[in-house]
Amino acid sequence: MRRRELLSAAAAGLAIPAKAELAEPVDMLLVLAVDVSRSIDEDEARLQREGYRAGVSDGRVVEAITRGMLGAIAIAYVEWAGSEYQRLVLPWQRIGGQADANRWAETLAEAPRASLSWTSISGGIDFSRWVLAEAPFEATRRVIDISGDGVNNSGRRVERARDEAVADGIIINGLPIINDRPTFGRAPPMPLDQYFQQSVIGGLGSFMVVAEDFDAFGTAVRRKLIREIAGLTVMQA
Repeated sequence: MRRRELLSAAAAGLAIPAKAELAEPVDMLLVLAVDVSRSIDEDEARLQREGYRAGVSDGRVVEAITRGMLGAIAIAYVEWAGSEYQRLVLPWQRIGGQADANRWAETLAEAPRASLSWTSISGGIDFSRWVLAEAPFEATRRVIDISGDGVNNSGRRVERARDEAVADGIIINGLPIINDRPTFGRAPPMPLDQYFQQSVIGGLGSFMVVAEDFDAFGTAVRRKLIREIAGLTVMQA
């Protein structure tokens, strides 16, 4: 990791350049933070993975990326469950064209999956902030994209995690998945899309796209990615 490399350089008495001098500029840093709690079964986990693979490699998404000022973004893929589990599945990768997007999708297909414990959206946000801080790329837009099918029931309050991220200049967008099975048998305190609107998303221009079920997840991912990358205020995908 970059942090260990910098610490090693410092221990050796080497000058450590500022991050801006080390980092390649891109139009956006995007963390895809994906719920893998036990409310999501194996088939649903597969549909999530396939949705992101198809979304990132979709030609319309790649076109939106290449139309940016720099023509590239960087993506990291995170999975999270309870407050004790967050994992960087795919580290930062620059996406600057179709070949990059296809390579990213192929790598995700090979990564092992996990499904466990509770639902800590706050833990997912906090871990994603750390991933953003460690990015080997530089961008003025930093986005955490939270997808999940339940409310925060582990770790600290999600509103506090969201507010701290927003205060740091990070945008949090949401992709709530409307699942007919309440998390651990408990009905949510309000409709999930309303919960995401009130407690999860935040920052300038933040938004959410609702997936009506897991089968609709792939379409929702594509729509959201195009809007996110292009910085649109009106859905056009």
